[in-house]
Amino acid sequence: MNEYVISILCIVAINTILALGLNVISGFCGQISLGHAAFYGFGAYCAAKLALLGWPFTATLLAATLATGLAGVFVGIASLRVRFDFLAITTIGVGFVFVGFVRKQKWLGGELGLTGIPHSGLSATEEMMLIVTAALLLVAFCLYLKRSWMGFGFSAIARDEDAAQTIAINVPGFKLAAFGIGTAMAGFAGAFYAYFSKAVLPDTFSFVQSVAILTAVVIGGMGSVIGVTIAAVILTLLPEWFRFIADYRLLVFGALLILMMFFSPGGLAGLLEKVSGGRKLE
Repeated sequence: MNEYVISILCIVAINTILALGLNVISGFCGQISLGHAAFYGFGAYCAAKLALLGWPFTATLLAATLATGLAGVFVGIASLRVRFDFLAITTIGVGFVFVGFVRKQKWLGGELGLTGIPHSGLSATEEMMLIVTAALLLVAFCLYLKRSWMGFGFSAIARDEDAAQTIAINVPGFKLAAFGIGTAMAGFAGAFYAYFSKAVLPDTFSFVQSVAILTAVVIGGMGSVIGVTIAAVILTLLPEWFRFIADYRLLVFGALLILMMFFSPGGLAGLLEKVSGGRKLE
């Protein structure tokens, strides 16, 4: 397997994990987040700094994942008092604050970011197998989570928070759990990205990246694990299949969103449900 194929498979797996994490927050629990790239970057910068300090690969991945999950819970606490459009604006602010902060910090490399990140100790093929396996395991985890008691709690909150409270669902607790799980997944993806790319730059985690992640969730179908996974894979491979549209990625993504909302508001999951005669795509 050549280096190009290995690189593409790694990027596909990373983007899939990012989309699945946002799907837990926005698709399962109905909490609109437009700053998911900030947590992706938080995990990447955590891993990069720890790796440069000499931490081993496994410990770095675990620490960055847990730290990002805790950061997500902290942001979730700050967001408990807002809903809908106000929550979206709050999370946009988190994204801008993160990028602005890392750009001004010399110990984080400033505008130039962090480079020279040590090798993971694995071969390129082994790294690819690790992240692809992790993505598949997280797909299975999200399917389990959706069908679990916690998943039903998320669904109740997404449908109607006030009604969920009347049936004794701990709405703040479930919201924080969604933020913690979803952002921890983003942190893991970011930590692996730091080792994969050997460098982390502020612009990689900008608002544009958050929009790209949200696009995969919306096109796949909010709340659908399989739909979001398929969309993340397609949207990652699309610029590779059609190189001439690579510079117009955002334009293409925006057009796809408009078309999907017009013809199938439920995304790929809703479209496949219609085609299959009402059979829902998990």
